[in-house]
Amino acid sequence: MDQRTPVRSAAPATLLLALLTLATACTTDTGGVRGTPGAAGLRDPYFPRLGNGGYDVTHYDLTLAVDAGSGLLRGTAEITARATQDLSAFNLDLAGLDVGSVTVEGRPAAVNRAGSELTLRPDNEVEDRLRKGRTFRTVVRYSGAPRTFTDADGSKEGWVRTGRGSVALGEPTGSMAWFPGNHHPSDKASYDIRVTVPEGWSAVSNGELASRRTAGRRTTFHWRTREPMASYLATVAVGRYTVKQSATGDGMPVLTAVDPAAVSASAAVLGRIPEVLRWAEQTFGPYPFASAGAIVGLSKDSDYALETQNRPFFPGPPDIGLLVHELAHQWFGNSVTPESWQDMWLNEGFATYAEWLWNEEHEGVPVRDSFDAAYENDANWAFPPGDPPSAAELSGPPVYGRGAMVVHRIRQRMGDDEAFFALVRGWLKAHRHGNASTEDFTAYVEKESGLDLTGLWDTWLNGRSRPARG
Repeated sequence: MDQRTPVRSAAPATLLLALLTLATACTTDTGGVRGTPGAAGLRDPYFPRLGNGGYDVTHYDLTLAVDAGSGLLRGTAEITARATQDLSAFNLDLAGLDVGSVTVEGRPAAVNRAGSELTLRPDNEVEDRLRKGRTFRTVVRYSGAPRTFTDADGSKEGWVRTGRGSVALGEPTGSMAWFPGNHHPSDKASYDIRVTVPEGWSAVSNGELASRRTAGRRTTFHWRTREPMASYLATVAVGRYTVKQSATGDGMPVLTAVDPAAVSASAAVLGRIPEVLRWAEQTFGPYPFASAGAIVGLSKDSDYALETQNRPFFPGPPDIGLLVHELAHQWFGNSVTPESWQDMWLNEGFATYAEWLWNEEHEGVPVRDSFDAAYENDANWAFPPGDPPSAAELSGPPVYGRGAMVVHRIRQRMGDDEAFFALVRGWLKAHRHGNASTEDFTAYVEKESGLDLTGLWDTWLNGRSRPARG
């Protein structure tokens, strides 16, 4: 009996000491914040380190100053986010630029950098602001020469020097070249972007122009995007653009910014923007944004167009088919944005199908002919559109052509055009300003159509070989 008494009395003390030791270790490891670090990546199938976990950005307030001669950039990013877990630390994506200082809720934060990952460890005083569900504000001051990336497919993105200025192109990872953030398409936010450039230059971005002020031979343009936007769709185009403002028939602002050397060759097609938008609204439903337009550079600026939100970027004067494609993206990709980069075919397949529809109604080319041409193109059968072999094939032909064939096969199976276009409009309405995956899409189509489309998905969407034409 005497031997048991000390054991019974010592056990609570031993347990308490162990718990106190563990609590002290946890507090020390996390800098005093009772939480855990947010993930350094979102495990995207093609870019596993892209994006960050533990929080959801609601707003970016970016203030940039661009030196037109040297290309140097000075920036301040004020990032408002909501914690999705109790955070002890969190990450931002930023490539190349030098970080001067970081604060979280007004208090200095420790910063560790590993490549394009910034790990921020906030001050102990702000731990309550990093609880799950709470909103917190991070301010990053940074500077340097923003980088141009060469993608796996050989294309250029990031901060691209044009010879007459620069343009920011962000698909799929390039936005981290000019501002810190959560650079995965699944985290959309509203934006205020202020850009200061030499007087006589223009800085064109997304959304609507909130103000323009000139002082000391420098002009600051303030652009505001109220609707959620994925960071890869954000842009800043700096140069001596010819800027024109007009409106659609119902009064929506249309702003175009065109390199002076491309103004004449672009005028006719850009003048059709209201016509294309009116047609697209009749086909797909209400335009999802408050303004529209285009940015047109020169062919040497880039080897691809990009559906930057509100006003797509074109490397040189576009033809009508390319204009239709990029404006269709305002619905497919910009409003309804992929959950991950594996779902990109939902952007490109529908935008390509929009071209087919336009060509049928305006150029006399039946959709069936476009489908047959895509079917005969061997390049469209290199891989399933929702399963590119690597990031290098993310923009490969199957993502476009075979993606559009999947859309047309759904239309054929439904056998009722009115029901099909109602389904498409319903899809856009259900996910307006949000994100959606391939699984979301296939489930929605089957539910709304009442059809079992397993065979269609197995062959046209996911199959490894070319099925019978049908």
